[in-house]
Amino acid sequence: MTRVLIITGDPVAAAMAGPAIRAWNMALTLQGAGHEVRLVSTTRAEHPAPPFPTFRVAAGDERGIAVHERWAEVVLFQGYATTQFRTIARTNRMLIADVYDPMHLEMLEQGRELPPATWALRVSTARDALNDQLRRADLVLCASERQRLFYLGQLAGLGRLSPTTYADDPDLRGLLAVVPFGLEPVPPVADAGSGMRGVAPGIDADSRVLIWGGGLYSWFDPLTLIRAVAVARARVPRIRLFFLGTRHPAVDEMGIVRQSFDLATELGVEGREVVFNDTWVPYDSRGAYLIEADAGVSTHHVHVETTFSFRTRILDYLWAGLPMVVTEADGFAELVEAEQLGIVVPANDVDALADALTRVLSDSPEVEQWRANVARVRERFVWSAVLQPLLAAVEHPRRAADVTPGRDGMGVGARAARTAGFGHAVRMTLHHWRAEGISGVSSRVRKRLGRS
Repeated sequence: MTRVLIITGDPVAAAMAGPAIRAWNMALTLQGAGHEVRLVSTTRAEHPAPPFPTFRVAAGDERGIAVHERWAEVVLFQGYATTQFRTIARTNRMLIADVYDPMHLEMLEQGRELPPATWALRVSTARDALNDQLRRADLVLCASERQRLFYLGQLAGLGRLSPTTYADDPDLRGLLAVVPFGLEPVPPVADAGSGMRGVAPGIDADSRVLIWGGGLYSWFDPLTLIRAVAVARARVPRIRLFFLGTRHPAVDEMGIVRQSFDLATELGVEGREVVFNDTWVPYDSRGAYLIEADAGVSTHHVHVETTFSFRTRILDYLWAGLPMVVTEADGFAELVEAEQLGIVVPANDVDALADALTRVLSDSPEVEQWRANVARVRERFVWSAVLQPLLAAVEHPRRAADVTPGRDGMGVGARAARTAGFGHAVRMTLHHWRAEGISGVSSRVRKRLGRS
């Protein structure tokens, strides 16, 4: 048995988003394998019935995190833990960095709506924090072979691909392992009155429902999808597009949410063919919505974030047995095409997307074959299967070959600045003062107080 501390920056509560869901299921699987687990959130730990100890430790609370670090034999973290806690950066425990979400690439899109100086700061902060993790980690976890190639390049640039790490591990799987996002082994079941049909406006037993699982973010393209639904309604009179969640539990609402609502209103489909759920569905309740859908959809723009993304909502579609329509150019589009799980469409093409929606909502043998293929592929992604590299590492914890005991990071290059504590707060205040003036500082203070 190994004592494992897992740290996430996302809220651990009834309503959880991707990072917390992943951390939660890692904890469940490790506990099921006989290990002792603690789950720490730097934001909220309010799950009503956690099956393992959960804690909240605010970013920068060194005394708070030190209690758990001393207890642990392995520390696994997501996000900014090494720049939020010196205790984690300097730990002599086995350190596992879960970088399934390339946060520096995500910030290129997420920060678009910010003032230029703040956008640049967000990207550089994420980049430096990620490089810091890659220098320090004994094991790095990514989500796909495509991501693995990307991170191998980044590790090479940081000096981690060396004779020391290569000698006894020439494929470097002991340093960088593929651990995709997973799904529960038992598919969801219908639960009358708990999902969309007969509950959400305009969605009843006869509706042909497309579901958009997860949130609305700026790197997605819901606008082309809404336009395509407006075109397809002439061919599929009962077509409905349901956006599962628009209010993320940990991320401020992005402008694309309002743009989507405004476009649906302009096209006359809002509240009819297009329905927005203006809350965030609890994690344990999402299956009731998914199982009532006829197909899953995910549309995005083509850019570097797309290339290395791992769309966790696609796994929910697999879990619920849904054929799907997805945009080209990411890793899951390759899977959908190779395994014939649905239709892959060009980016930003309304007509091609409308045709695809019409096909996926038909009662054709083609759709039945897609459903059968989804059921077959689903088994590859159950949590117990995808977490095998993590289970093996935790069973026999070890330090990376290039680790020096008591070190403060490895590799080459400048160290990342702290992202928590008084010094960080002062740096951010000065930045926003220079970039946006007193109004920018006041706005952020009000927002922070509102969260508190």
